[in-house]
Amino acid sequence: MDDLVGKIHSIETFGTVDGPGIRFVVFFQGCALRCKYCHNRDTWDPTVGTTITVSDLIDRIKKYEEYIKLSKGGVTASGGEPLLQPKFLISLFTELKKLGFHTALDTSGMFPLTDEIKQVLSLTDLVLLDIKHINDEKCKDLVGFSNKLELEFARYLSDNNIPMWIRQVVVPGYTDDEKALIDLREFLKTLKTVQKIELNPYHTLGVYKWGELGFKYPLEGVRPANADDVQRAKRILEI
Repeated sequence: MDDLVGKIHSIETFGTVDGPGIRFVVFFQGCALRCKYCHNRDTWDPTVGTTITVSDLIDRIKKYEEYIKLSKGGVTASGGEPLLQPKFLISLFTELKKLGFHTALDTSGMFPLTDEIKQVLSLTDLVLLDIKHINDEKCKDLVGFSNKLELEFARYLSDNNIPMWIRQVVVPGYTDDEKALIDLREFLKTLKTVQKIELNPYHTLGVYKWGELGFKYPLEGVRPANADDVQRAKRILEI
């Protein structure tokens, strides 16, 4: 294998929310987005984190192979943003496919569809696509970038028969307005490979990380989303 070196933030060996079954979740270091609600603020800086080779990571994953496969689980690349390290991902996922592991990619999809990105996706069994906001201007305000690339990314997944789970964080006053949810619903109806839509309630559990790093939290005063907020959004999305 190409024993490339990647930069990771942390590892979870018994993940149950980032794809089907029990997952070995690799949280990659580095993220270009500036999501105001980010609960992993410590993953942004690409110059810190832990370096690891593909072979070392594969060796760690293989220790959990039995229960991962018995549960019909697999390996999930999350972050941060794993697609900032496409060469490492290509090498990692190539080895995982040889070993019979299910591969999942948790991403914002805010990337041009380069040959490298397409190669990663060709090795990916499931994409967990986090659509930040369906309204372009509100998306720019919330995460610092237009949504055009991530919507194009979603269409590419659909056109190339790549399964996806759609995710969105329900942030009161930001992502929960009725028109935006209706527009999201209509967009998702145009996609052929959406297997699941997950609404994650906004919470403040990661706020302390902003303070520890010396940054002011952008959504100070915004209340956490509750069960009623999530149910209302589900009704509008018809899920």
